[in-house]
Amino acid sequence: MRHWQKYWLLSALLLYLALAAYQLGLPGLHYDEAKEAGVNAVELLTSAPVTAFRDATISIAGWRLPLMVQDYIGALNVYLALPFLKLTGIGVPNLRFLSLLTGAAALLLLERALSEYAYYCADLRANNSNRNRFPLPASHLSRPPISLAGLIAVTLLVASPSFLFWSRQGIFVTNLIQPLCFAALWQGIRWLRTDRPRALLASAFYAGLALYAKLLAIWIIAPFTLMAIGWWLWFRARRGLHRARLSPMLFGATVAAFLLPLLPLIAFNLQTSGTLRNLSQNLGQSYYGVDNLDLLQNALIRRQQLLDTLRGSHLWYLGGIFRNPLAPWLALVALVAGLLSNWRVLLPPLLLLTSAFLFSLFTITDLFITHYAVVQLLLVAVVGVAVEAVDQTFRRGVEQDSVTTTNQVSVRNLVCNSRVPRAAIVLGLLLWLALDLTASVRYHAALTQSGGLSDHSDASYDLAYHLRYNGMGAPIVLDWGMDAPVRYLSQGTVRPIEIFGYGSPAAPDADFAARLAPFLGNTENVYLLHAPGQTVFDGRREAFFRQAANTGLTPQLEAHFDQRDGTPLFELWRVSD
Repeated sequence: MRHWQKYWLLSALLLYLALAAYQLGLPGLHYDEAKEAGVNAVELLTSAPVTAFRDATISIAGWRLPLMVQDYIGALNVYLALPFLKLTGIGVPNLRFLSLLTGAAALLLLERALSEYAYYCADLRANNSNRNRFPLPASHLSRPPISLAGLIAVTLLVASPSFLFWSRQGIFVTNLIQPLCFAALWQGIRWLRTDRPRALLASAFYAGLALYAKLLAIWIIAPFTLMAIGWWLWFRARRGLHRARLSPMLFGATVAAFLLPLLPLIAFNLQTSGTLRNLSQNLGQSYYGVDNLDLLQNALIRRQQLLDTLRGSHLWYLGGIFRNPLAPWLALVALVAGLLSNWRVLLPPLLLLTSAFLFSLFTITDLFITHYAVVQLLLVAVVGVAVEAVDQTFRRGVEQDSVTTTNQVSVRNLVCNSRVPRAAIVLGLLLWLALDLTASVRYHAALTQSGGLSDHSDASYDLAYHLRYNGMGAPIVLDWGMDAPVRYLSQGTVRPIEIFGYGSPAAPDADFAARLAPFLGNTENVYLLHAPGQTVFDGRREAFFRQAANTGLTPQLEAHFDQRDGTPLFELWRVSD
């Protein structure tokens, strides 16, 4: 491995860490970050009762361990967060340090997957016609060197606003599936290249673990599995040229390796049927009202989200909107040039990207742009493969011409001309990186001023500390977004009671009044609401005021907590006779 490749990769990782680690406590802790890792981790660390999702747990040595944190999200982040919080304490940067390292692991595994693929493509070109006639070189088992595709993909991500700020709040977007998916791809390609059974077993294990982390990983895992099987069968049919073998015993071990990390998900559904019920209830129309049969409309939304992800123009909650306007165009130029240079090499990753996009048209929740955290890496990976294909095409052209011609002037001209596409590649890469870096720095500056907006505001810190240090240990929560952050930020000393009901985001369910009534009877209770204009689950605020008035009580605003720009966000109410 050449030293410049190591230095390039190391420099890119250091740039990522510097940009991602700065003011790590901002924006404010999002509900999903706290809910999907922090709260259960704090409960386990403090030996408090575990509030497991759907009360589904497994008991080991006296510990009640949660199986899932949502019907479609496993509790993997909970267990990974434990050592970080145990060693450094309970805090927001402490929790996000896990996400920071997850992003770094995603970059390294993305490079490994692309380098493995580049090595395999080179191996196919060199040996495809002679697989049955000559012994395989010992080098085919070696570790692939860092490829140009891997270096370019990593470089295009380390300053990307989307990748940076999603990685900082990685639990919010479940960025854990990024390294797991690319680990599965890396080992799967390695099995096809080397015929090593342990590579196939590792790929299956990582695939199952990615699905347990979040079922959304199926966007990558399912099409890659089908493509790998098709690739293997096609080459096997070509006079047995394919070196990867699959015995019945290896097949059974592979299935076992895949199912092993899915055992908590299986146990969860045996206890609750939560995942199966959630999927069946939201297949036609999702929880938030997305029509899964309206493929055209969903495709238009997802297309725009894909462009916004490349530009980084969707992070409004940091305090501004900044973008890299050239990123989609540079990506398009790279893809077209790659297809013209070597479409065979680019086709498999491009098919995988297309399949992931088609999978994204269906959802059981909503068409959230954060779902594209893993797709962004796949898209940039395709760009890296395309650029390397262009570079190799020009290098081979120069080498062939230098051998077949005796005209030294012609050779010199070709060598000089080969510098033109390389210069264009370097210029495009630097331009993409510079615009991303500019946008990311501007986002950081805006975040310093805003502290985060809406559900990402650091006003939640003030709310949690006010409740904790004023003895309000069990506030009644009448809207989404407050319970989990308050629990985590108060280190479990405040345990809010959510009664707003998850039945529908549009209106309270029929039992809302019955759940509220017992609390109204005690005037010592406090109630948490979002300020007008900030409501997430509609109708609960109005129902609270109406029911209080009907019982002869007068709601009184005791405190409010604002964003740094003065916009009211949270309200604390009491009722009096």
